[in-house]
Amino acid sequence: MEFKEMLDEFAGRVADGRLIKATISGPRRKSEGLQRVRIKPVELRGELHVQFEYQYERILKHENIPAGEVRSELGRLLGDFRQVQASFTGEDVQILLSKKLKVSWKTERTENAASADLSHDRKKKYLLEEGTPYPFLVRLGVQTPNGKVKKGKMDKFRQINRFTEFIDDSLRHLPKDRTLRILDFGSGKSYLTFALYHYLKIEQGLDVQVTGLDLKKEVIEDCRQISADLGYGDSLEFLVGDINDYNDETQVDMVVTLHACDVATDAALARAVRWGADVILSVPCCQHELFAQLDAPELGVMLQHGLIKERFAALATDSIRAELLGLVGYDAQLLEFIDMEHTPKNIMIRAYRTGRKPDVQRVLRYKQFRGLLGADPFLERELSGRLGDILK
Repeated sequence: MEFKEMLDEFAGRVADGRLIKATISGPRRKSEGLQRVRIKPVELRGELHVQFEYQYERILKHENIPAGEVRSELGRLLGDFRQVQASFTGEDVQILLSKKLKVSWKTERTENAASADLSHDRKKKYLLEEGTPYPFLVRLGVQTPNGKVKKGKMDKFRQINRFTEFIDDSLRHLPKDRTLRILDFGSGKSYLTFALYHYLKIEQGLDVQVTGLDLKKEVIEDCRQISADLGYGDSLEFLVGDINDYNDETQVDMVVTLHACDVATDAALARAVRWGADVILSVPCCQHELFAQLDAPELGVMLQHGLIKERFAALATDSIRAELLGLVGYDAQLLEFIDMEHTPKNIMIRAYRTGRKPDVQRVLRYKQFRGLLGADPFLERELSGRLGDILK
């Protein structure tokens, strides 16, 4: 099969609504950074679109394209990758592409003849399902006793489910042969702390010890009462305290920090690294440190505008955080936490401990970026004991 013919076949099936899902993998040029692309149909404003999820080493990007307009994007991608695994209505397809773009198209008929469910009123499949009452969600006022999501609480329900998806993805990185030690810094009203405990302890049956830590005494007292009402016992506790004062642990498996302001996020990240946490989940907030430090004449066209400078500083700060975690042995990615329409604080730093040493080029890239911005990152200073030899 010729490349053009393959594109016509693939794009035609997509336009006809037969696509269920597909994965494009095997990049020809690893230097480009794009590792794989996942594709699935979505319905937006009553029209069929295709969502392209681009997975890079440390970040995911998404783009929704009308189904009838995907051919050019498929052509661009497939010219740079070696294979495709796709599920269409009634068939699975494997596509292999040679260096000269010769195409091998193999089809296997499947018994499942149903197409993807794209009806406008369909319910999204959540790990925590709509219509099923969960005691912690009822007690926190998100659900009614019969499991219906309360009016005005759907955004919170989606956020909790999105966070639960991150927890589920992290399971393979956590030990299974002992009690899991988990700390949530800045737990606040603890919607997500309770969700984490519920999913790991009740849904997955794992042995966990979870601590939520916050500065607000009255909030902690409320959380303690809710935990007691739900019968969660000593395996879920809430304490009043500051991240910088929490020195009682020697080993922690997972550290969660959501909306810790400015360098409090960095303090939590540094503490997690020192504990050797296998999983770090962090959603930063109120980032001011780099904004005050920025000294980059080359970026003057951008930084002369206060709004742009503020947003750039926030993005650069999270990029620096992810890179520093990478330098001390973590696989760190910046991911979308929830839709931007709900909150601008929607970037999550997800890091898994690998213990890998950074190569020379990665160290040089970080130092050049830091130098360009005139940055003196708090997190780098906090990790100086581990970074000293690396950044010489």
